[in-house]
Order: sequence, then C-alpha cells, then structure tokens
Amino acid sequence: MRLCFLLEDKYRHDGLPRHLIRQLTAWGHHVDVVEPARNLVPLDDLRRRGHDAWILKTVTDGPGLTLLDAAAACGITTINDARAVRSVRDKAVAAAVARRCALPVPDTVFAATPEAVAQIPAERYPLVVKPVAGHAGKWVHLVRTPGDLAAAQAALRGKGFLLVQSYIPNPGVDFKVYSLGGEIHATVRASPIHPGKPVRAREVPVPHELAQTVARIGEVFSLDLFGVDAVEGPDGWVVVDVNDFPSFRAVPDAVPRVARTILRLAECPSVPRQGRSWTAVRDAG
Repeated sequence: MRLCFLLEDKYRHDGLPRHLIRQLTAWGHHVDVVEPARNLVPLDDLRRRGHDAWILKTVTDGPGLTLLDAAAACGITTINDARAVRSVRDKAVAAAVARRCALPVPDTVFAATPEAVAQIPAERYPLVVKPVAGHAGKWVHLVRTPGDLAAAQAALRGKGFLLVQSYIPNPGVDFKVYSLGGEIHATVRASPIHPGKPVRAREVPVPHELAQTVARIGEVFSLDLFGVDAVEGPDGWVVVDVNDFPSFRAVPDAVPRVARTILRLAECPSVPRQGRSWTAVRDAG
C-alpha cells in the first residue's frame, strides 16, 4: 500500500507519526512524508502519485488541512475524512453540532474577544474559557468569579476567538478516551484546570456510558481515529473536547494498533460508522 503522511513543523520530531511511519515501512508499505511548511506540493494532479490514502497530523491553523481538503477533492481517501476533521477543528462548530445531536456537552457561548466574556452574568460562574483553536489543553482557564476574569482575559488576548463553557464540578481528573476505528480505550490524566491534583497517566477501564457516548461521537462527526476529553460530573459524563488524530498516549501497543487501523481504513474507507462494531476495551460495565 502507498500512503502519504502530512506532518507540520510542530510534529516533525513527534514520536507517534515517526513511529507509525517506521512501523508501516517495516510491514512493507511505501510511505511518503510531506511537510507543508517545507515542501512545494503540485496540485495539478494529486492522484498521479498513486497514494491509497493521505494521513494528517497537523495543528489547527496550519496548512496541512488545506492539502488534506485538496486531496479529498481529488478523490483520495483521507484519514480522518477531511470534512470530519474540519467539523471538530473549529470547537465552536463542534459544540453547536454536539448540542444539536443531544451529546452531553457543557452550555457553551462563543466570544470573539476576551473583553466580550465580561457580558456573561455573574450567576453563570464558574466558567471555563479557552480558545476555539486551542489544543493539548493549552490556554484553558477556570474562572471562578467575575473578579477573576481580568487575569484570564489578559492571558487569552491574541489567542483568537474563545469558547466559554459552564464549569462541570468533577474530581479534578480528565478521562481521555481514544477510538481506533471503533476500538475504544480510556486513560486518565491530570486536568489542565486542576494542575495541583497528582494523577498518573494510565489506561483504565472504560465506563459503559462513556463508551456509548464516544461511539456516538464517532457517528455524529464521521471520525475514525479520534480522542474525547470527558469529566464525570454530578449528572454523569460530560464531553469537554473532541480531537482528531490525538497522541493515543497510555494506550498499550498504540503504534501497531493505530497502524493497523490506518491500513484498514485505507482499504475500506466507505464502511458506514453505524455498521461498525464498537468495542470498549476493559469495559467496567
């Protein structure tokens, strides 16, 4: 099989994509690497290269997504589907879609500037404020009272549009749930808004309700390789973020698992997600 990885500068030395490329090559597959910030990419006939699929590992506002869209427009299979990636990269769009589809997400407000957040009434606090284009838990701020808002506004100035979400009371531990083409793994990690709580990142059993929610997210957003950040609130599980092609940290044998999923998706890209079997690994029931 002939594959093409799109890697932006941020991920040039990232372990997962490099390990995936080595694994796929060791299995006898041909893998090309395109670095959008460093390579010219002729667009006249992308299909001429004969790739079975293009795989994207990129930042939210980088050039890789444009190239993935271009490949998809030429009929090349993309992993994840280019439209699916677009639907979750803009977290405001993702929140709106999630609410429309009755997924368990916090009440969310869009704010074009940090100053606009001051319009939110005091009774809506505490709030979680983060950039629409944020990633890896960066620039996520817990604002407990209107008096605490100024510090968050200063820190978020220049970070682009913002999302303001109701804070969900929780034990201070984030669940990161990964789906590899329907095989679901759960891990725990320290919360970016509760940095003082010591948490060892590790795989844990997948709560049944959370596994069902993750499977539904895959169907709603048409994602195959993705991650979900969730917290356990007073009324059950709440999803606070969805990411395409995450790190899959703490998933056992992540590299061969992801590599096999890529090959399966490249061979059968049109399998409907509602027809797949979703498997919660080490289901806690």
